[in-house]
This record gives sequence, structure tokens and C-alpha cells, in this order.
Amino acid sequence: MATPTSRLLRLLSLLQTRRDWPGSVLAERLGISRRTVRRDVDRLRAMGYRIEATMGADGGYRLDAGAELPPLLLDDDQMLALAVALRAAPATGTAIDEAAVRALTTLRQVMPTRLRHRLDALEFTTLAADRRPGGARDPVAPDVLVAVSAAVRGREVLRFDYADPRTGATPPDRPARRVEPHHLVAAGGRWYLVGWDLDRDDWRLFRADRLTLRTPNGPRFAPREVPGGDVAAYVTARFQGSDAAAGPRFRGTVVLHLPAGEVRPFADDGIVEDLGPDRCRLTTGSWSWIALAAALNRFDADVEVVGPPELTQAFARLASRNTATAAAGPP
Repeated sequence: MATPTSRLLRLLSLLQTRRDWPGSVLAERLGISRRTVRRDVDRLRAMGYRIEATMGADGGYRLDAGAELPPLLLDDDQMLALAVALRAAPATGTAIDEAAVRALTTLRQVMPTRLRHRLDALEFTTLAADRRPGGARDPVAPDVLVAVSAAVRGREVLRFDYADPRTGATPPDRPARRVEPHHLVAAGGRWYLVGWDLDRDDWRLFRADRLTLRTPNGPRFAPREVPGGDVAAYVTARFQGSDAAAGPRFRGTVVLHLPAGEVRPFADDGIVEDLGPDRCRLTTGSWSWIALAAALNRFDADVEVVGPPELTQAFARLASRNTATAAAGPP
């Protein structure tokens, strides 16, 4: 049975998730009587939280913002989520790195020992959101992240089932994957495992939300070096359809009818050469010729292809498709 303190914490957490809560729903969610709900609400009011009673057939409660900050009450998942967010702050591109470190230090000092151990076991690399391909974000259980990070630190082979991206399920006859985990990476709202796949004898990038871990872990292993030696560069290159050492497989050169200064801020890892006041040469790459041609069109300027011929052909295919789309018109 929940203690009064843990029940108060749960009640406050529920009140923070929506504006109005019927009293009967709160009682059902907490497994207590409506009379106990009223008592717990009074206790929270005494702590400084402004909770208003709402009118209606069922009656209910609403948590309003107060003029003063009352004592913060965070449950375990909220505290761990906040700590992870603070650790990932450098990837947001805002000047809050030092403040995030100080806030994380303060939060860690008031954490229960069990949460401190979980937080200390969670190590990961962060990438900026625009370094990851788009798509829906899928949640990952904190315990999975902690277990993967612990295997990275302990250099223990991970055994897991990996869901098919088309069905979201693991085929029943598929054997468990065996991977030497090297890095846990957070990029654009998703989590990835970078590891050496023992059965495929190659480096692989796994979506953490598709992992179903098996226990126990496999044997310990001697760590390998990630291609290129930089995990962030390696993962970014994989998102672009290349490897960190060789760069994008589909690379071309064009002349853009724009000043070099207007192109450089948006060229990512491309090479920009100044050809005069209104022209520049750009060499860059992507995961396909079509993707490269489409990316170059974003500059909204005349483009002259220097090479290779495959890039010219990609522009022609895009032009044909776009012409057909424009001719079709709205449905």
C-alpha cells in the first residue's frame, strides 16, 4: 500500500498533467476514497500549492500557478527525465551548458541513492536534432537506456530481439542479435545504439525503441574503435548514407548563382569556394543522387552541375516528377 507521502506525490503529478480532474477519477486512479482525496488536497494546499475546487455534478480540482514556488515534488520518472534532459542540453544549441551542469549537480545532490545510481549508469552522446532523419518519435523505457548504458560501460555483449520496422514486431523464428555495445546516442528525440554486430561482422546502428533486451548479457569484450574515431561524426555520416571515413557515397559539385557568404551557413559539411560577388562552387554529398539534387534546390538559385553526370540525371528525374505533379493539379 502506498505511503501518505508517495500518495501525495502521485496526486500532485496527476494534477500537473491536465487542467481539471473530477474527484471520482482521482480517487479511482489513486485507489483511495474521495474523502482521502479531499484530505490530500488540503495537505498540498498547506504546502503552498494553489488547488481550486471545481463546480459540477462530480466536483473536482484544478492546480493553478502560484505567485511563489512551493517545494518541488518529483516522482522517480520525472526526476530521471529531468536529469537526462539536463545532460542533453549541449545538443540544443543554446547557451545554457554551464547552467545545465549546475542544475544537474543540484538535482543529483537531492536524489535518492537508488536514482543516483541509475543516473550515474546512464552515459550517452548527444547530437543536434537536425542531424537525424525525420520521422515519428518513439518512447524508450528508462530501464532499457540504463541497461544498455551499463553494458557499454561494462563492455558486455548485449543480446536482444530487434523489431521489424515495418510491422513493429520481432519474427518468432529470428534468433537474438549479439552485439558489442560501444555508444548510446541521443539524436533528435530518438535513442540509438552503436555497436559491432557479431553475427554480421560489421558496425550497426540500432534504434533503442526497437530493442527487447534478453538476459543475461553475453561475455565481456575488448573495445574496438568506431570508424573514424568519432562516434558523433560516425552517426551523422550514417544518417547521410555514408561512413565516417569515406564520407557520403553520393557526392557532387555545382556552381550556385549566389554569393559564397549566403551559402556557407547552410552548406553543413560541404566545401564552398568563392567565384565572385554572385557565384560560388559547392561540393557536398548525400545518401542518394536524388536526395542531393533535392537538397541543392533548397538554395532557390540557378544551379550549374560540374559533375558527375549522375547528378545531372538526378536533376532531370526531379524535373520530370515535379512537372507531372504540377500538371496533375489539386484533387
